[in-house]
Amino acid sequence: MAGNDWVNSYLEAILDVDRSLGDGKSSLLLRERGRFSPTRYFVEEVITGFDETDLHRSWIRAAATRSPQERNTRLENLCWRIWNLARKKKQLEGEESRRSAQRQREHEKGRREATADMSEDTSEGEKGDMFLDVSTHSSSTDARMHRNSSMGIVEDWSSQYKEHKLYIVLISLHGLIRGENMELGRDSDTGGQVKYVVELARALGAMLGVYRVDLLTRQVSAPDVDWSYGEPTEMLNTGKNECSMQEHGESCGAYIIRIPFGPKDKYIPKELLWPHIPEFVDGALCHIIQMSKVLGKQIGGGQPVWPIAVHGHYADAGDAAALISGVLNVPMLFTGHSLGRDKLEQLLKQGRMSRDEINTTYKIMRRIEAEELCLDVSEIVITSTKQEIEEQWRLYNGFDLVLERKLRARIRRGVSCHGRYMPRMVVIPPGMEFHHIAGHDSDGELERSQDNHQNPPIWSEIMRFFSNPCKPMILALARPDPKKNLTMLVKAFGECRPLQELANLTLIMGNRDDIDEMSGTSAAVLLSILKLIDKYDLYGQVAYPKHHKQSDVPEIYRLAAKTKAAAHGLPIVATKNGGPVDIHRVLDNGLLVDPHDQQSIANALLKLVSDKQLWLRCRQNGLKNIHRFSWPEHCKTYLSRIISCKPRQPQWKRSGDKVENSEAFSPSESLRDIQDLSLSPKLSLDGEKIDGGGPLDTLGPEEKAATGKSNVENAVLTLSKGILGVSEKHVHSVSTSEFPKFKRKKRVFVVAVDCCSVSETLEVIRNVMKSGGKDSKDSAVGFILSMALKISEIQSLLSSGGMSISDFDAFIYNSGGALCYPSEGSEDGLPGLPVVVDMDYQGHIEYRWGGESLRKTLFRWAASVNDKSEGKILVAEDDSTSAPHCISFTVNDPEHIPSVKELRKLMRTQALRCHVMYCQSGSRLNVIPVLASRFQALRYLRVRWGVDLANFVVFVGENGDTDYEGLIGGAHKTVILKGVGSRSTKFQSGRSYPLEHVVPFDSPNVAQSKGSDVESIVEALATVGLDKS
Repeated sequence: MAGNDWVNSYLEAILDVDRSLGDGKSSLLLRERGRFSPTRYFVEEVITGFDETDLHRSWIRAAATRSPQERNTRLENLCWRIWNLARKKKQLEGEESRRSAQRQREHEKGRREATADMSEDTSEGEKGDMFLDVSTHSSSTDARMHRNSSMGIVEDWSSQYKEHKLYIVLISLHGLIRGENMELGRDSDTGGQVKYVVELARALGAMLGVYRVDLLTRQVSAPDVDWSYGEPTEMLNTGKNECSMQEHGESCGAYIIRIPFGPKDKYIPKELLWPHIPEFVDGALCHIIQMSKVLGKQIGGGQPVWPIAVHGHYADAGDAAALISGVLNVPMLFTGHSLGRDKLEQLLKQGRMSRDEINTTYKIMRRIEAEELCLDVSEIVITSTKQEIEEQWRLYNGFDLVLERKLRARIRRGVSCHGRYMPRMVVIPPGMEFHHIAGHDSDGELERSQDNHQNPPIWSEIMRFFSNPCKPMILALARPDPKKNLTMLVKAFGECRPLQELANLTLIMGNRDDIDEMSGTSAAVLLSILKLIDKYDLYGQVAYPKHHKQSDVPEIYRLAAKTKAAAHGLPIVATKNGGPVDIHRVLDNGLLVDPHDQQSIANALLKLVSDKQLWLRCRQNGLKNIHRFSWPEHCKTYLSRIISCKPRQPQWKRSGDKVENSEAFSPSESLRDIQDLSLSPKLSLDGEKIDGGGPLDTLGPEEKAATGKSNVENAVLTLSKGILGVSEKHVHSVSTSEFPKFKRKKRVFVVAVDCCSVSETLEVIRNVMKSGGKDSKDSAVGFILSMALKISEIQSLLSSGGMSISDFDAFIYNSGGALCYPSEGSEDGLPGLPVVVDMDYQGHIEYRWGGESLRKTLFRWAASVNDKSEGKILVAEDDSTSAPHCISFTVNDPEHIPSVKELRKLMRTQALRCHVMYCQSGSRLNVIPVLASRFQALRYLRVRWGVDLANFVVFVGENGDTDYEGLIGGAHKTVILKGVGSRSTKFQSGRSYPLEHVVPFDSPNVAQSKGSDVESIVEALATVGLDKS
């Protein structure tokens, strides 16, 4: 550890470079962004390089020097501030350590409770098998055997599935995406993920059996970006010839589809996209629905061809993919690329920012919640390495590696998982393109090519840096980011004289024009490297060109191969932590080192450069095994995983049609992530438990699907007869010729206010209906009521206000757990008007519903809450308001119950997937299926009936139930009624992130009224472009 004098020298340097330290905009605020700050650079060095004792001594020394000069006064102040900053960092590290321990305890508790619930029907033999299964997964040798067997499954892909015509949807929202001349490194959002998704789409489009691939992203028509990013459609060159495409159809191939959403004429960073994701979802649904019809005419025999899967990339696209998957009832895949909890931990460890500052800057809690939702919904989560699973995904409430393996073992044996689900984690390393790689047969050929006058321009751009260009080259290609560890590499090179004598160092660090114009972090790294080059006098030995094109990258590798790169035969020195370990295990083409051990890095580089036999062996191994990382191999594994999922797609009955339920192919021996109805106990509407060991187990796949459908139908009939008093003959399939009435309306008003009293609710409903001209004879406006109440409560509410069910066109009730339409009269004269329950919606939201096991867990939770209340009953299950897809509890004291995020965490740690929300000003708790909600029900209506959501207006209050945020934003218009639902504010504060992070209050589709009276509502409607007519 350096002494006190070195600390003082750093502090003196800070004063020299920044004379504005005392003002309110001090660059000691480490979260600043933009131009490079020398002050911040020196503070970073002080905090990371010296301990608290050194910093404290510096402060004491500065304070003891009572010179009249301003310099010493500023030095004292500066020492004190930096000392406190270091102490704050240590405090944050301690807090994060405690949080990590608490998270571990919660995971273990959830695992124990879930295992206890499932232990009732677990035989001794199965317990032993499950132990073996866990051991097998933890063995690297057996993991490799598992990988080889997976590859064996897909070897015959082309011959087995080439006749199939799959439609796949990929989603990647942020950054600038195009097929050619990608501007990688232009900003932090346009990096490796952009290249990955484009190449994945192109490679999938070239596979036999894949008819069409759509890569959905954001359309950007901003003056500061190229016009090509504003093109709605871009076709990717997949390598299929023109004749082949004509044979398959004009829509065959891979395409980039750009959906307009968010601010027009403005390119914004990913952190600001969250409020606009609902708008993307609605736009993406329009495209997918239209494309399904087009493909149906070309290859589906007139029936829509739905995507076999929707694949989200990164948290923002994963959030969108989860919503689209729920609306279309199709499987979802997810790739995180970078995970929010891991980033949060790293930032907290650095101590530069508090948790609140991190959340404000990166919207990190919204990102984490999106990733938790992806775990709830995804059938497959694709990772690049085992390390991502074991070290990063383990941080999430919704994933536990031990519990996942136990559930996997039960699925293999056909044993009920009691409503618990985990996504399947699959390691599929990214692919590589080999078309630009030329084989190198001998060193002589390489030498001959060196004299060729047609050498690429980038070669001369690099070679001009070297005083001896004939020496072998050490190549590092990465953007200037602290986590890329480039400064450590330069230090290792600079302090190893033998390595300098044997090799040159080339650093390809993105593109730059002026360091002062770079982001603060990148500029700091680059300046550090330049200072190290000067410190070690490495001029003539290190190249760091300012510019290169994407097309230059293969040529750079080829230059290095002459004198990440296994494709070109280059041995590697890589970190022994994370992804490179998995790659090295397969390729065996280099050495692994501790990235924080400077001497270890230097020794490994020196060993490879000086030992020619080792260099040749690593080079040959890399060239021999690199084909395992080709895109065709990646796609074969990828597609084999997709077809192992149980196929799902939109299905419903229509007038004169059969049920749309085509069973797609699926290998019988593959593991399914979605359990059959036989493996999930359900709670029927009359309270009977439908266990997994019943006669359904003896049926074939088609019979199971049909029986499962009839179970839902029978349950709905029971609901209609037992709760509503509706005769069975009035509950029938919803016919396009009869229902719903809003299909014939010009506009649809959706009343989704969550008021605090019955009188306020009735007043708002009346005023909204009057503003829509309900009293007129031929109103062009339809009305839908969307509430947390059950349908019988809604009927009573309307009756008390002199209204009836027939005044509305549809009802979304139980917080989105059910959907029904009014029927035409009641011939039997039973109490209440008959309704038609949308049974297809019931089947739509069934996905991963925990049923009875979920109810038992919630009952235990309620009991634990009551036990802590000294005899008071704070929360109790309410059987009268519960339904097949809505478990309800009455909350007697909303002030003393856990927040909704705590309850969601509890459910996720036990692998129970559901949507938890507090309703009715906190007096009720509703738990519904994970893909059910009031806003998802509206999107279901759009897909089911072909209505245009742009013609919908949703009325909400200033606050509401805890699902309130989802009702604002999207293709529909939203009117926020001022003064309505204001007492629900405290339940909104229970979320992990501010409402402003997710709600587009500045959207032209959102208006706030001055009040809830008719005149104010009409005025607000005019604001969103709707006049009274």
